[in-house]
Amino acid sequence: MVIIKTDKEIRQIKKSCQLTANTLQYITEKIKPGLKTIEIDKIAESFILKNGGKPSFKGYGDEGNEFPSSVCISINDEIVHGIPGKRVLQEGDIVSIDIGTYLNGYYGDSAVTVGVGKISKVAEKLIKITKKCLFEGIKKAISGNSIGDIGNAVQTVAEENNFSVVREFVGHGVGLKVHEDPQIPNYGKPKTGLKLEQGMVIAIEPMVNQGDYRTTSSDDGWTVKTADGSLSAHFEHTIAIYEKGNEILTLCN
Repeated sequence: MVIIKTDKEIRQIKKSCQLTANTLQYITEKIKPGLKTIEIDKIAESFILKNGGKPSFKGYGDEGNEFPSSVCISINDEIVHGIPGKRVLQEGDIVSIDIGTYLNGYYGDSAVTVGVGKISKVAEKLIKITKKCLFEGIKKAISGNSIGDIGNAVQTVAEENNFSVVREFVGHGVGLKVHEDPQIPNYGKPKTGLKLEQGMVIAIEPMVNQGDYRTTSSDDGWTVKTADGSLSAHFEHTIAIYEKGNEILTLCN
């Protein structure tokens, strides 16, 4: 069931989204070769707690398989849900950082992919195009359009640049829960799927692969990788849909 938010609820969700955005900005500025992913996680968790929130991903999941960290950190061929640990960032890596925050009863969600030092031309292009996919999808996230309009915009940009979009993992509603209905695929046909309406709050999150769109899961039960070992990038914003237009809630204030 899709939860339609009131204006008051959207204002509160925005506060959590601002914390998400500020945390992302704070930690991406610290990304450099030699940094352990667990250090990034600790920096992010400390920043979120210091600002009155909680990391919404930590402990998320089914009993016995809860996500153990505050931030998802996925490197190179890792698409999403990477678990921080002892891995050290290397010059040329690309790192996707996905953050969820909980503040005063409301949730925000955002992700970004950045390069570590000097990266390859194809990695630069992949990051640039994935970010473009996100913003083209956001343009379609308006009242009266359909979910398929968002997915089609994302897919078109990716495939025009000879990249592919992940099918198994999608965007989602957000705000009162970490994940809500509806699902927001990054592929589809225009004018198909659920119609968007005022009061919806959704997370649009293109996951774009350099090679094939197929995925494989790691033994840790969380990390998802490209099946062919190619690079992957991930960008995400939380969006509020109004009667006219929309608002990106996860922009830094």
